[in-house]
Amino acid sequence: MESLRIGMFSWESPHSVKVGGISPHVTELSETLAKMGHEVHIFTRKGWYRDYDEINGVHYERCGNDNSGDIIWQMDSMCGSMYDRLTSFKKKYGDFDVLHGHDWHPVKALCKIKEDHGNPFVLTYHSTEWGRNGNNEGNWWGSKEISHREWLGGYESSQVIATQEQFKKEIMNLYQIPEDKISVIPNGIYDGKMQKDVEPEEIKLQNGIDPSSPVVLFTGRMNYQKGPDMLARAIPWVLNNERDANFVFIGEGDMRGHCEQLVYEMGVQDSCHFLGYAPNDVLTDWMNTADIACVPSRNEPFGIVVLEAWDASRPVIATDAIHLIDNFSNGIVGYQTPESIGWCLNYALDGLNSSTKQMGINGKKMIKAKYCWEKIAKSTLDTYNNAMGK
Repeated sequence: MESLRIGMFSWESPHSVKVGGISPHVTELSETLAKMGHEVHIFTRKGWYRDYDEINGVHYERCGNDNSGDIIWQMDSMCGSMYDRLTSFKKKYGDFDVLHGHDWHPVKALCKIKEDHGNPFVLTYHSTEWGRNGNNEGNWWGSKEISHREWLGGYESSQVIATQEQFKKEIMNLYQIPEDKISVIPNGIYDGKMQKDVEPEEIKLQNGIDPSSPVVLFTGRMNYQKGPDMLARAIPWVLNNERDANFVFIGEGDMRGHCEQLVYEMGVQDSCHFLGYAPNDVLTDWMNTADIACVPSRNEPFGIVVLEAWDASRPVIATDAIHLIDNFSNGIVGYQTPESIGWCLNYALDGLNSSTKQMGINGKKMIKAKYCWEKIAKSTLDTYNNAMGK
């Protein structure tokens, strides 16, 4: 296949401003495409970094923005900078074959580039405002404006990527995007990214946990969509069965204080550890220390934390918002209630040294079989060709 010049547009990256799951997706996909011989430029926010770097074969075109206003204002500022940066680049170095945006944040830039320069673009949906805000339309202006930009990106794009089949149906229903315009391409992970040799007993002791106690790990944004409150409410159900279990919560969000208050009111605070935001090395330590990863989401376009847990050979307990798990093979899927989550955790804890451990091993096999970046990059290139009319 001929080499393409690809422009990636994302509000976050591990080498600029890092926020959540879009960050590793954009960078790891871009690095894989670069290894395949393509020229990839990531247009992203500058943060505290310099304007340009080449890292692992990928060109980072960092764009400044005004952070003084709300998220809409900030993204408008970023989009203006992205447009100016791309226009300047094209004058010096020539055009791009295809542009690829991620979520709603860069949509205004991509639409203006399309209008003024004629460049086709692909849009990957990583989530929707409907899903992030409790499966409703939202009552504040920002939520409605974000939803509008999600619709606009789907309408103006040449091709759309959804991360799983169920999520494809969600964006079709929300934004009336034709089915033949959408490709389903999953997220991926580098094999071995989360594996690490650790001393679980030592890590537990450092955090006031008995070395012999089983640990359940939650990691992610602590907001309504991710359901940390449902896990918190499930804890008494687990402690009645497994009295020495401990629960580690890694992440920040508007529900962290609520969850801390919940466990205090239920009298289970001594078994809970809220670590807040944690750097990658601490997160990796805990993923390899925990016995079980819990993903209690109310809405989940994909669930990259499932792949991270599997990469560390950890079994996953999740709600039916997750559609990656083969039930009782590489994890357990329950309903979106504390009681159901508690039942699943009890089942898994009862089989820690046998069936539950095997679930983690089975999950690890799925990484190479289905979620390696090479396969995902090839599927993405097919979508680029469709966007370019080839």
